Amino acid sequence: MKGLRKIGLTLLIFVLMLTTAACSSETDVKPAAGSGEKYTFKLAHITPTDHMWHKAAEKFKEELDKRSDGRMQLEIYPASQLGTEADMVQQISSGSVDFGFITAAYLSSRAPAFTAWFSPYAFKDLEAANAARDTEVAKKILGTLDGQGIKGLDYLFAGNRVMLFKDKEVKKPEDLKGLAFRVTPSPPLQDFYKSMGASPESLPLPEVYAAIQTGVIDGMDMDLDASITNKYHEVAKYGAVTNHMVWPAVALMNKDKYAKMSEDDKKIIDESIKAAAEYAVKTRSAQEEEFKKTLSDAGMKIYEIDQELFEPYIKQFDEKYGPTDPLIQEFIDTFRK
Repeated sequence: MKGLRKIGLTLLIFVLMLTTAACSSETDVKPAAGSGEKYTFKLAHITPTDHMWHKAAEKFKEELDKRSDGRMQLEIYPASQLGTEADMVQQISSGSVDFGFITAAYLSSRAPAFTAWFSPYAFKDLEAANAARDTEVAKKILGTLDGQGIKGLDYLFAGNRVMLFKDKEVKKPEDLKGLAFRVTPSPPLQDFYKSMGASPESLPLPEVYAAIQTGVIDGMDMDLDASITNKYHEVAKYGAVTNHMVWPAVALMNKDKYAKMSEDDKKIIDESIKAAAEYAVKTRSAQEEEFKKTLSDAGMKIYEIDQELFEPYIKQFDEKYGPTDPLIQEFIDTFRK
């Protein structure tokens, strides 16, 4: 009997050893996505850290951390630290960067349907533009990026476009005739200003302050947020709050990385970027009057130009760009009602 008990005890110890080894082996296996997988993401954008898009990136980081119980961490590279927008998109496509907030103006050169967002006076305010994020046509425009190794997640807004002038108070579109005007190098924006007789100049943003100060340019297309952060009130006397175009960034992600994630983790990504987009537009909308006062107190004359004066140029834009792409036409038809 003693011999049998000894044999049984030996077998029990052997079984326990095998079980322990198996458990130890399991802990070395990488957890499945959605059930504990950890991520350290990289996000790049072009704006300084006091701009709304950077604050939206910080909100995205906070939401990822909270919704994933700390499994998803985000490193943010602001102010073009990783290069131009073209560089960033290439890095996202290749997978060396996971996320980017890229202007729709740049993306319109890669996927023409993004031109739709620059339809003049398509929205009465930021809230209306924000509501357009969830429309079918807006989602279809995001989908035009699918063949480039990148996934369009959502849109983020940083204020409507306004016009700043060095020393001329422009009161109607025709007053722009002959003015050298800094405009983001995007065909729809440049064409809008050309139609009014201005001469668009595509200066890099870091050169704009000195260019208007020295008279190389007479004015610029800008938003109130950037007008303050870049201190353009020091070199431009007049600010026409035309709100003639919205200015979206597009939240992008590496397509393959997104596709390989679990449905639960995709949901965390989607909900986190949505929360960041909502935060950005609500915060920015609430700052409109504050920004006008800040610029006015700094010595810039702030005024408005009646939208009706721009109607011929709105029509000209729609007639030129609508027929170039079915999604642009659908966008115009949807929001010109």
